[in-house]
Amino acid sequence: MALLCGALGVAVVLLATRQQWAQGTATVAGGAFPLTAKGSDVTGVPAALAIVGLAALVAVFAVRRAGRLAVAALLALSGAGTIAASLLGTSDSSALDEKAAKASGDTSAAVDSLTHTAWPYAAAAGGLLILLAGLLALRYGRLWPAMSGRYERSGAPRPRRTAAADPDRPEELWKALDRGEDPTGA
Repeated sequence: MALLCGALGVAVVLLATRQQWAQGTATVAGGAFPLTAKGSDVTGVPAALAIVGLAALVAVFAVRRAGRLAVAALLALSGAGTIAASLLGTSDSSALDEKAAKASGDTSAAVDSLTHTAWPYAAAAGGLLILLAGLLALRYGRLWPAMSGRYERSGAPRPRRTAAADPDRPEELWKALDRGEDPTGA
């Protein structure tokens, strides 16, 4: 459930930040000029935190014990940060003001009739799913199976295994001759 919530949340956030978040008009030479801003223009924080959340989501299944707890906390924090940054982006007009200043050539130009779309709220909903995945990992992560440690090396040297020599093998017969023994003797 946590994996599904986290993956879906990351996908929603990344999709939402590529969409139009705000629109408005700027007055340029006596006329109104329409301007729009994508979520990535308004703030890059939700997309960045979604990528962090995706990495933490993958890592939470790869680590054990205290590492899993730390990564699950990072996952939850990235979800909470995504929610906060997305909701702060609903009232931010700086990206459109910047575009209005560029379009008019006046650095003090501001956008008029500013409206926002529902995409920042969709990004916040994706952040909520990431947060839910982190909370599930914090609560139930200790019960989940970990990746196998079968191929991990410990610090101690491993003893070499030597197979018992088969006296009927041809190389063993030659080794017996080299040692001066009679391999045919019973």
